[in-house]
Amino acid sequence: MTSYESNLSRRAFGGAVGATAAAAAVGVGVAAPAQAAPVAEAQHASPQEREFRAERGRRSRRPNFLFILGDDLGWADLSSYGSPHIKTPNLDRLARQGVRFTDAYSGSATCSPTRFSLYTGRYPGRAKGGLAEPIADKTAGLEPTHPTLASLLRGSGYATALIGKWHCGSLPDYSPTKSGWDEFFGNFSGALEYYSKLSGDGSYDLYEGDAEYKDLRYYTRILTERASEYVSRDHGDKPWLLNLNFTTPHWPWIADGDTEASSEVTRRIKAGDRRALWHEDGGSIEKYKRMVEDLDRSIGEVLKALKRSGQEEDTLVFFSSDNGGERFSHNWPLSGNKASLQEGGIRVPNIVRWPARLDGGQVSHVPVFTPDWTATLLELAGARANPAYPLDGVSLAGYLLRGEKVAERDLFWRVRGERALRRGDWKYYRGKAGRDQLFNLAGDIREQADKAALEPARLAELRAAWEKTDAGLLPYPG
Repeated sequence: MTSYESNLSRRAFGGAVGATAAAAAVGVGVAAPAQAAPVAEAQHASPQEREFRAERGRRSRRPNFLFILGDDLGWADLSSYGSPHIKTPNLDRLARQGVRFTDAYSGSATCSPTRFSLYTGRYPGRAKGGLAEPIADKTAGLEPTHPTLASLLRGSGYATALIGKWHCGSLPDYSPTKSGWDEFFGNFSGALEYYSKLSGDGSYDLYEGDAEYKDLRYYTRILTERASEYVSRDHGDKPWLLNLNFTTPHWPWIADGDTEASSEVTRRIKAGDRRALWHEDGGSIEKYKRMVEDLDRSIGEVLKALKRSGQEEDTLVFFSSDNGGERFSHNWPLSGNKASLQEGGIRVPNIVRWPARLDGGQVSHVPVFTPDWTATLLELAGARANPAYPLDGVSLAGYLLRGEKVAERDLFWRVRGERALRRGDWKYYRGKAGRDQLFNLAGDIREQADKAALEPARLAELRAAWEKTDAGLLPYPG
């Protein structure tokens, strides 16, 4: 089947998300035991899933948004996406209660550019701070004057909070509270040691707002507590956005209870080893498994708190990763990993659940990427983008709620030394070797059968489309 099955609508959603009575509860899918799905089922529909179909005519209040990101989690690291050894029952349950996307992509191949694409709804290369891949010092960041998902939703009456990893600039110039979030609790840098909270340069990196917050417990536990408290609050009649950005399972490879490994990494950081957090002599498949399964348990705790609060029905929960997997990730059958524009670097799990409007137990093969979800949330909230900063993502609201057909469009990526563009089932790719390649992902998800010589006209067309988009972006410095 072709990847494009529905039409993405940019139209306002109006009364469908107005202040009407909440819809009746919907089914939450087959309550089958969580188990590792074969790759063929992860890519297509498993026996417990049916092809996505919008349920039209329902009405609901404007939803809350719980937008959860894992960090460097690979496409096949969840058991519902094909992992043979990692068990993720809570995220698998979320998928059974909602819609699982098989052809979903991050906005870029590393941490901060993807976050730029989520917060702005635009290609990272449209902003100076988005050119850093990723941000590694305090000179670059998301300019506070740029409209963001949070600032636009806040302008539409939402309470906004970001808990966890920011990685879009450092104090004093950049901060979530300068870019539309009412509340911030988390870390500014790209990585930190899970217990000591030291970043790579040796500075302490856990903040509440713009002030340091001392807590030397395991970081994932702290974020889980904070997020559970936020979703449990009585927000009155005000809908809310919570960006919950875990650092798990990003290096260093320290699971809950690994105090000995924590002490060694902390010692190296304090001794001036700027690569200590990379933990190049640490980790294992088993350690990675522990970290991912801990992430799953933590998300389960937050979802339980949401259910207890009575807000589950009217809360859209979204889960993804900021980019593809890293050293110990299970990326099979994809090629490449984090930092690459091969499928393993940018294809990620996407799960969306909204009981008031979406039936569970469904799977979608529509190609989507991070900026689309920015546009989607804005439309569902009745908010509009700033016309001076037009979105590169398109809203999926028409597809999800009204069953509209997807109009064909290109998905575009650019990183230093690599380029990629997906149109339908075809993907144009040029890696660091500088050779243009063409793959048909419908039958070659592993990107091994290069069709460039067999399809020269198609290759030229997709290359020209990539170059046209690239010409409208900021050039890389140097």
